[in-house]
Amino acid sequence: MTTDPLAPLLALADIAPAVERARDRVDQAHRHRALRRQGGQVAAEVSLRSAVASAALEGRVHDREEVRAGTVTDPLLQGALRVAGALPGLSELWPKAPRQALARLHVLAARDVVAEAELGRPVADPVVAARLDGLAGLVAGGTKVPPLVLAAVVHGELLNLRPFAGPSGVVARAAARLVLISTGFDPRGLVAVDVGHREREPEYVGAAGAFATGTPDGLRSWLRHYMAAVEVGADQITLIGDEILAAS
Repeated sequence: MTTDPLAPLLALADIAPAVERARDRVDQAHRHRALRRQGGQVAAEVSLRSAVASAALEGRVHDREEVRAGTVTDPLLQGALRVAGALPGLSELWPKAPRQALARLHVLAARDVVAEAELGRPVADPVVAARLDGLAGLVAGGTKVPPLVLAAVVHGELLNLRPFAGPSGVVARAAARLVLISTGFDPRGLVAVDVGHREREPEYVGAAGAFATGTPDGLRSWLRHYMAAVEVGADQITLIGDEILAAS
């Protein structure tokens, strides 16, 4: 019998309750009445806000209304928008061929940001290659932990590895969202987790650094942050849904 490599994470202090709270917050948000008839509008707004937040976390801060108006030409922001829009279409590929999906995400994120020869190609480092293979194995069925935990690990590991040139953070955040979409936890991609990371950016940066240490305390710090960001992302569904209903 093979031991699940991620199962010990659920035994870390406070993590199982934090996962449960985040899941409950998402379940509640998914019942918002705006999703019955205006789910497409909610999804489009989540996609926009997620892209703006992800670009900001890479140091490219832009006004959301200017982005909505189409006046922002920053190539990194444009890449984040392309990535956000592509996630639903990559959800089937992700668990079958995660490395291929990551390469596709990088092509979308880094076009006009890095040299064309680097698009979709991980850095040539045997340690990075081995860890990407391990991560791909987890995504392809190598763990039975809740999707929120797997998403957190995928995100933290890709942030730490930075396996691609340029905006690796955009790729890492998108890959974590792909976990939530492809597992059916958030099938329509409505949870704006990246907004949660942006709103708690100092904690995000610190917790990501703690994750990289690989210590139990470091992993716990990252998982606690990730679950808090998911709750913020779930609350965005309610905020956006309320705004759409008020305007209709």
